[in-house]
Amino acid sequence: MVRNSLRSLIASALLAGALAALPVQWAAAQTAINAPMQISWEVRNRFRLFREERDFLLHADSARGRSVLASEQALELQSDGRGWARNTVNRLCIDLSGRVNEPCTRDNVKESYLTPTDHPITVRLTGQIPVGATCAWSFDDGEGPQQSAFDCAEPVNLRARYGRPTIATVEVSSGPEAPQRVSTEIMVRDIFIAGLGDSVASGEGNPDRPIALSDEGFCFRYYLGTAAAQYYRPSRAGYKGGRACEAPESLQVWQRQSALWFNSACHRSLYSYQTRTALAMAVQYPHIAVTYLPLACTGATIPDGLFGSQRARECPPTKSGASCKGTVNAQLAELREAVTAAKRRQPERNLDLILLSIGANDINFSGLVADVIVDTPTERVLFRRSGVMGSIDDSRAALTRELPQSFAKLREALKSLVGDLQRVVYVSYADPTLADGAPCPGGRAGFDIHPSFNAQPQRLANVSGYVENEFLPQLKALALCQSGVLCRDPRADRMTFVDAHQAAFANHGFCARASSDPEFDRECFSPKGESFDPDIVTAANQPMLCGRSAGEYRAYLPRARWIRDANDSYFAAMSYPQGLPSSSQPADIHDATWGILSAVYGGAVHPSAEGHAVMADAALPAVASVLQLDAAVPEVIQEPASPIVVAPDERRPAGQPGGLY
Repeated sequence: MVRNSLRSLIASALLAGALAALPVQWAAAQTAINAPMQISWEVRNRFRLFREERDFLLHADSARGRSVLASEQALELQSDGRGWARNTVNRLCIDLSGRVNEPCTRDNVKESYLTPTDHPITVRLTGQIPVGATCAWSFDDGEGPQQSAFDCAEPVNLRARYGRPTIATVEVSSGPEAPQRVSTEIMVRDIFIAGLGDSVASGEGNPDRPIALSDEGFCFRYYLGTAAAQYYRPSRAGYKGGRACEAPESLQVWQRQSALWFNSACHRSLYSYQTRTALAMAVQYPHIAVTYLPLACTGATIPDGLFGSQRARECPPTKSGASCKGTVNAQLAELREAVTAAKRRQPERNLDLILLSIGANDINFSGLVADVIVDTPTERVLFRRSGVMGSIDDSRAALTRELPQSFAKLREALKSLVGDLQRVVYVSYADPTLADGAPCPGGRAGFDIHPSFNAQPQRLANVSGYVENEFLPQLKALALCQSGVLCRDPRADRMTFVDAHQAAFANHGFCARASSDPEFDRECFSPKGESFDPDIVTAANQPMLCGRSAGEYRAYLPRARWIRDANDSYFAAMSYPQGLPSSSQPADIHDATWGILSAVYGGAVHPSAEGHAVMADAALPAVASVLQLDAAVPEVIQEPASPIVVAPDERRPAGQPGGLY
């Protein structure tokens, strides 16, 4: 049946945004003046995580002739550093607790998220079209044709059945000339992708809506200190509770102004390379739809996170005052449940691809970071006793013993989910410690958010060498069954491995600086590590020595560093450490433990949004190759036409947009 409610302006905007992101050869065919007539089509709002098409079109427009990195940088400037995800995060088909909305209402149509039955598409005639020509359209998916006729300049909007080809035919009539008929096959390929892994996979360091900071200071205590052993750092904007260390306040009051994550328990972010890769696929390829299921969780290891449950990173406040569950379900169990549910409704539905990054927590990389940046004796002793701080020797032992065994178990579990392990795209880590191709020099710059932090040069150089020469090579060997790694069938058990981004990160580690960095960073984050006022009297009202408001910091502006330092982590997320065992939980929100971990639990030494975009640029060609997304499309058939008979009530006046449903 023809629908008259859609406007040609909307349809044209849809097409313009999508054309900007299409492969060059496809877009060129749409604009070539002398090109033969052909039927062109695209799936609308084809990144199905987004409920509203405006969010998809934002990326389609930004991606015009750009890499994912260049697109991210353009969006950062467009949002004045506030980030494109700050509003999108409330318009998704997965809620903030990680539950898939079934059904999900997308652009006013209820759809099953995991098992779509049809997809919205826009079809139009392109090429050398006679002026004023009339098009008689027919769309047949095997259940009888849908027909309509109107001006050839108008697009046609309809929903194409999932898993079934639709034959599109148009008869083009213009004056006394013989009509021409053009046909093509429309077949939407819906690609089901899951994201698994740890904090680098989840997007840690990049809250979808960053924390807002105030001009005023907030008091933290030192370990084992006297009443005078205090320091002040920027408080949260809107926080009305006690800011002095002598005026403790409940965590619930403090959390009302928390940063917002796509999923707080796992610090899942729309900026993660996994989300950006899936989104970039949808932007670049107009004939597919992408059903993306993000499951990665910060802090995950293979045993605790993939195979077993893990602690939640933090719990958002609830209106009902319900207590924090404190745990997150195993990712593999969640994925298995989703695939089973999908196959129950659509037996032919399969998981097409898994994006994976895992292993850093298995060798206690966060413990190595703590060993590098925690410099004062008291904190080092306490952190070593509690197990927060690690050593290269302990990490090396886990790398050579536990990790290979865990990886072998993981390989078998993934094979049962996705079949061919080439469909598991393992995206490796980048070394966060490099700038100009060499290890960062160390020091307090970027880490003076806490008085005990100092990236000690020798410990930093040792960790950098271990990461470059042992950890990253071993991960590659594990994924590709190389260098003595035992696999049942080395040829069949290899994953698809991505590390092309590592060379780019060699110039963009946490210490990278440039004259093009944001003005606030250059003026307020001291290269000597002297960014904050040490006087607790004056710092209570203005903690920044530069005299500027901490609220001027922008988490999403282009920077030379693609790795969040500790200052970035505090200024972007300021996460309360709920993921710790109860024995290590802070006593209150001014506690010394919270003071240290607030500076790292939001993503210190993790990729920024730009870093994740670079990783997505590296992953996208591998994903396209595995899924054969660049395979040839069906040929257009053009021939003289015998008439398509259209009933009188199905004819549309010239200039009125089409819609078939």
